[in-house]
Amino acid sequence: MPQARVVALRLLDAGFETYFVGGCVRDMLAGKVPHDVDLTTAARPEQVLALFPTARAVGAAFGVVLVEEGGQCFEVATFREDGTYSDGRRPDSVRFATAREDVLRRDFTVNGLLMDPRTGTVTDYVGGLEDWNNGLIRAIGDPRTRFAEDALRLLRAVRFAATKQMRIEPCTWKALCEQAPLIERISAERVRMELDRMWASPHRVLALNMLDISGLLGLILPELGAMKGCAQPPRFHPEGDVWEHTLRVFEHLPPDSGLPLAWAALLHDVAKPAVRSVDARGEAHFYGHDRLGAEMAETILRRLKYPNSFVEAVRFMIARHMQWGQIDSMRPGKLRLWMSAPTMDDDMLLHRADCLASHGALDKLAYVRERRQEMAAASVRPVPFVTGRDLIAMGLRPGPAFKRWLEESYIEQLEGCFPDRNAALAWLRRHVADAEKGGTPES
Repeated sequence: MPQARVVALRLLDAGFETYFVGGCVRDMLAGKVPHDVDLTTAARPEQVLALFPTARAVGAAFGVVLVEEGGQCFEVATFREDGTYSDGRRPDSVRFATAREDVLRRDFTVNGLLMDPRTGTVTDYVGGLEDWNNGLIRAIGDPRTRFAEDALRLLRAVRFAATKQMRIEPCTWKALCEQAPLIERISAERVRMELDRMWASPHRVLALNMLDISGLLGLILPELGAMKGCAQPPRFHPEGDVWEHTLRVFEHLPPDSGLPLAWAALLHDVAKPAVRSVDARGEAHFYGHDRLGAEMAETILRRLKYPNSFVEAVRFMIARHMQWGQIDSMRPGKLRLWMSAPTMDDDMLLHRADCLASHGALDKLAYVRERRQEMAAASVRPVPFVTGRDLIAMGLRPGPAFKRWLEESYIEQLEGCFPDRNAALAWLRRHVADAEKGGTPES
């Protein structure tokens, strides 16, 4: 904040009307230290660049200059009035204008507050202070016009309301629901960023419900709609259908959950409607929903342009979330290998939420915690004696059997069957030879 004030004072001392604007003003009104500070000023871009020689024009056509001060960067934007928005994202043209006109082009009243950097006095042209005090998100001017200009504002309204524990003003909410289909204009990357902010919030369930009621969720994640009304066996899921269960899982995540865990929780049962079957007694089953769910999650996350490592982490958690039912029958080495997964901490949180959202039994979680404590003194995942190169040297080609040999040899190692690498290779040669004669890897 001191660095932002330095920037603002230099503009003010040069004779240019300047204010703090947007989220930083809300934070300061709430007594919080803002993470980001934006400034708006009467200075034209070329005048800002003249005052700050190291600054960069990052949006010259829109009057935006990036100024660095004390190791921090600040956006300094010239007061402007926007023209029409033919692409539903950016104005076709802008006109440099007054502070009041600049506020009137913004999205919501609580984002249209201006603060004097010297005195802290707030200038309010749109009733933002009253709305802030009343916990209301209200569009500036006609809400239909605001959403049509930039449809990302549909998601921003939900995010602000959920994460700030505010209500969306009725006329703004009505316009949001009516214009929900406009979200299809917005790029996957911009949608993803808004969802990330919602899922990272302790109030993610409220955000999810608002997205659902508004119609936005069905447009962004249509796969989730089939969960509603997909009945589950009451003895396992007394809470209700798959959608109700998913909401409760989401709710039982820790407030500070990471995004891969949040997405895994949201999508862990996404395939249940597709695989649902009913036996002769009338009880529903969902065989293979973990495998298909992992594939569906990958499709969804790739559509939202998540990086490969992120997609793989979520896919991996979903693919193995049903394996908890097998852990007490796993061989010690297999269990040790299973617990050494890089996602194991999140796997445990997902399993806990999954149980609390349904039958409530946490015995499997307690079992794993005990086993992890027992293994804490030793390396949970030592370097494997046998590698893929060893298998290739024996004439094996990559494939299902190749992967199985690597896993089997590693499990044997984890169970202490090999004193060293030479013993592991001898075991491998013997068992590969037996398999070529018609046998299979021992289990």
